[in-house]
Amino acid sequence: MVYMSEDIKLDEAAEAAQEQKETTEKAEGLAEGADADAPESIDSDTAVDAPESTDGEPAADEPETTEGEPADEASEKKEPHGVFIKQEKTDKPNWYVIHTYSGYENKVKVNLEKAIINRGFEDVILEVKVPMEETIEVKNGKKKHVMKKMYPGYVMVKMILDDETWYVVRNTRGVTGFVGPGSKPIPLTDKEVRAMGVEDVQIKLDVEVGENVMVTSGPLESFIGIVKEVHPEKQKVKVVVSMFGRDTLVDLDFVQIKRI
Repeated sequence: MVYMSEDIKLDEAAEAAQEQKETTEKAEGLAEGADADAPESIDSDTAVDAPESTDGEPAADEPETTEGEPADEASEKKEPHGVFIKQEKTDKPNWYVIHTYSGYENKVKVNLEKAIINRGFEDVILEVKVPMEETIEVKNGKKKHVMKKMYPGYVMVKMILDDETWYVVRNTRGVTGFVGPGSKPIPLTDKEVRAMGVEDVQIKLDVEVGENVMVTSGPLESFIGIVKEVHPEKQKVKVVVSMFGRDTLVDLDFVQIKRI
């Protein structure tokens, strides 16, 4: 009886050991399966697929654009103020017109005259002028003589044009450019200088007594007349024009007529 009881105990112990071994092998099998299915982790230092970006900056493959401009025009730049333009040197001084900010005409004149003295350009930039005219204003029933600018926003400069004189004038504070096509300085003709009141230049008039002329400015503009007298020293002519059926002799400036 004693031996039988001991045999039963040994059998039970063997069965328990076998069950524990099977349980352990199943647990190990499940653990290996889980490791095989899990994705490989990528080290942050070796990642190459994710594009690297900087805060506030576009990705490398995206074009950089300026706000309010198309991408293909973003690189275009406006011409800076006073950019140098090659000039063709003149052999004599001429009058040129420069455009200024409104109300800055006299300041431009003063600033330019200072620049001329500082650079020693008195022999190439000869004169700076803001043409004025006297007008009569009536205020509170009283007449008052007032000097007004003839051409607001413009200043006249008499100079020999070359690269240096152009640069000095163009870069004077308050100047926005020269008057001319594409901002290229174009000199005034003698007739224009005289007609604009810039300077009393002597004009060579190619008309003679007895020739027909047309009046180009003034109260008699577009009238046709006959030259009766020519006075080169005074830059004047006497012309007979027909007004209201009567011939009238009038004095005209050289710049007020043209031959027809």
